Amino acid sequence: MGRLFGTDGVRGLANKELDCILAYKLGQAGAFVLTKEKKSIPKILVGRDTRISGDMLESALVAGICSVGATAIEIGIIPTPAIAYLTRFYNADAGIVISASHNPMEYNGIKIFNSSGYKLRDELEDEIESIILHNAETIPLPTGDKIGRKIRKGEAYKDYISFLKSTVSVSLKGFRVALDCANGASSKIAPLLFSELEAEVLPIHNMPDGTNINYHCGSTDTRSLQEYVIKSKADIGLAFDGDADRLIAVDEKGNMIDGDQIMVMCALDMKKRGVLKQNTVVATIMSNLGFDIALRNAGCAFEKTTVGDRYVLEKMLEKGYNIGGEQSGHIIFLDYNTTGDGMITALQLMSVMKRSGKKLSELGNTMKRLPQVLVNVKVEEDKKQLYLKDKVIQDEIRNMEETLAGRGRVLIRPSGTEPLIRIMIEGEDQAKIEGYANELAELLKKCLNN
Repeated sequence: MGRLFGTDGVRGLANKELDCILAYKLGQAGAFVLTKEKKSIPKILVGRDTRISGDMLESALVAGICSVGATAIEIGIIPTPAIAYLTRFYNADAGIVISASHNPMEYNGIKIFNSSGYKLRDELEDEIESIILHNAETIPLPTGDKIGRKIRKGEAYKDYISFLKSTVSVSLKGFRVALDCANGASSKIAPLLFSELEAEVLPIHNMPDGTNINYHCGSTDTRSLQEYVIKSKADIGLAFDGDADRLIAVDEKGNMIDGDQIMVMCALDMKKRGVLKQNTVVATIMSNLGFDIALRNAGCAFEKTTVGDRYVLEKMLEKGYNIGGEQSGHIIFLDYNTTGDGMITALQLMSVMKRSGKKLSELGNTMKRLPQVLVNVKVEEDKKQLYLKDKVIQDEIRNMEETLAGRGRVLIRPSGTEPLIRIMIEGEDQAKIEGYANELAELLKKCLNN
């Protein structure tokens, strides 16, 4: 077994790569590492999304937590960002969420937050991993009345909703809001939240059955939401992913509004109100060139990081910025939460609409997206880095970049959570870059999968 922790916790095919034994060990080692200096009984929050494998993994994880004498507080199906917030709100020692976010149903994951609601530092992940893989430290196991307990806190979602409502100062009365809950963790909370803020709520994909999470719905597939917005004459469509840390919006004309566009809209509003710290937005190298142009034209600065919300957050914390995120809709408003929060993003976006009096399609014109093509290539996990040393692939990339002549770019990166290599090509001619992307995808398949 290789490294357990990827860019977003531990993920894998449920009951195979991520099985009950590994979940138990993660609960046990995670609880031990994060609470070993604590004198009183430690408390660890545990939440999950709607995947069928969640019950199985939750039971194993909680058993591991209790085996080291910690109290596991089960708060049920709840968004990942809720765990980050509630860990702080309840003064817990750590928070753990069982979710594979936007990934297909058959995958699952385990992500750990520290007592401040931040994802674990690399050195803590390394320590947990070393205990699991190499028996680097013996974990003392209590007996008798020192064994940990499990507590259920089924009403925790209400505290999260109260928090979300506190992040905005406007009513959403008069808005018709179409909600695509991805049959995931937002299925109950999102309709309640927007109803309590007086919006007219039109939910779809909010009937999870354990197997339909992210299936042709949510932030990774907005087609049904786009059709529904037009059909229902909604003012806005909001598409969350399985654990509701991402948001992709749809304007009243049925056009998709991605994370880059949302960040530009919110950043310009923040600048206007004098709350955009250091006049800067953080994004990743995957952001559209139109993002750079829009911010530059508005007199805003931006910084780019490698792909992954953890790197965006690191840059924000290092430099004191308060908004950053990814084109995928994982956006961090650091004034409110310590991780990407799809519902906070939705509320901030709708607050911009309310303050400006403009329709979302009008606000969307602030940024013009250059044509961009994304293609995923399935590659075995241990071959995801080989493209870097393959001369044929590298020569082809250079040839394409020379042809684009500074009016586009080619980006290739391995996924941090799936056995995929992602190809992104940007340029002025849609048909041309689509051809390039498909050619490069076939080349990767030929060179790496043989």
